[in-house]
This record gives sequence, structure tokens and C-alpha cells, in this order.
Amino acid sequence: MQLSQFIDHTLLKPTATPKAIKQLCLEAIEHQFYAVCVNSCYVHLASETLQFERVKVAATIGFPLGAMSAEAKVSEAIHCIQHGADEIDMVLNIGFLKAGLTKSVREEISSIKKAIGEKVLKVIIETCYLNEPEIKLACEIAEKAGADFVKTSTGFGTGGATLKDIQLMKASIGPTMKIKASGGITSGKEALEYIAHGVSRIGTSSGIKLLKTQ
Repeated sequence: MQLSQFIDHTLLKPTATPKAIKQLCLEAIEHQFYAVCVNSCYVHLASETLQFERVKVAATIGFPLGAMSAEAKVSEAIHCIQHGADEIDMVLNIGFLKAGLTKSVREEISSIKKAIGEKVLKVIIETCYLNEPEIKLACEIAEKAGADFVKTSTGFGTGGATLKDIQLMKASIGPTMKIKASGGITSGKEALEYIAHGVSRIGTSSGIKLLKTQ
């Protein structure tokens, strides 16, 4: 197993500059990470830098709060696909989920999936803000709405991925749905443990460190 092919090499800080994004892409090429993950304003730059490479481009949508209008998220997703994104990492509306507005949450995810077609959709459920029934519900809604992945965290909440949450998420989805763990994974050994528990992708800003600490 090649750990690098599980990693979305990530830079989502508000202070990220074009120079830093280009460096992220060059690191991804050098270490053959599966993808880079960037904010939507940098999709064009990342796609241009990686246009002749195997490394994919993942773009965040409604990030990091998930509280934008559904229309704004759809528009942002379309913009990213048009500018070369291969995958979309969207934040679901956490407040709506907690309020039991499941139809609105499902329709938002579904509308984004419809807008991006065959491109991969990951739904960030931000587990640190949810209790166990809410995590289960979020996973079930994402799957019913046609998403390809559920993802633990933005990395900007009060906590990141935990193995306990991964186990709960795994139990809440069918065999074709995948899981992305992100937030707080700081060593290769830890990343391999998450993969052993059923994770298909690791989101991290410490990708190079992970490879060195397997």
C-alpha cells in the first residue's frame, strides 16, 4: 500500500498566497499525493500547475462554516468544476442538520451533486459539533443525496477526526460510500491506523511529515 495515494495534500488557511499554493502543488507532484485540496479561489492556479500531472484537484465549497445559501454553494461548485476541479469537498449546513431540517440538507447536497455530475463529491459533516445520532443522520443523508464520500472535519472546528467517529460513520453508510478523515492526523502511523479502520482518503496539511513517520 502506498500511503501517498491516500493523501489530499491540503492548504486552506486564510493567509495562503498564490506562491504557497504553487508550492503545495509542486510538493504533491514530488511525493505523488492523490490530490491537492484548496479553496475555490485557487482552483484555476492549482489546475494550471497540475495540468500534465496525475495529481487531482479538490476544491472546498461553503467552507468552513457550511452556512452559505444552497444557491451560493451550487454556484461555487460549478465555478470550481469549470476551472478544473476533479473533486468537491462541501460543508453541509450544520445548523439545519441540528435543527432537524433534513429535507433542506439533503436537497442542498443533491443539488450540488447534480451540478457537478460525475465529479467526486465529499460532504464534510464536522463531527466535533455533532452527537452520535447526528453523525449517523448526516452520513445517511449524504448517502441518500448521492455523495461519494463523507468527511469528518474542516480542520477549523473545535476538533478533528477520531477513530470512534470513523467507526460510527462506517456503520452508518453502505459498502460503496467512502470516508475521508481530516483534522489532527499528524503521523504516518496514525494515518495507517485510520486506513485500517476503513478510511479511503486522508486530508492533511502535513502530508510530507506523514510519509516520513510511517
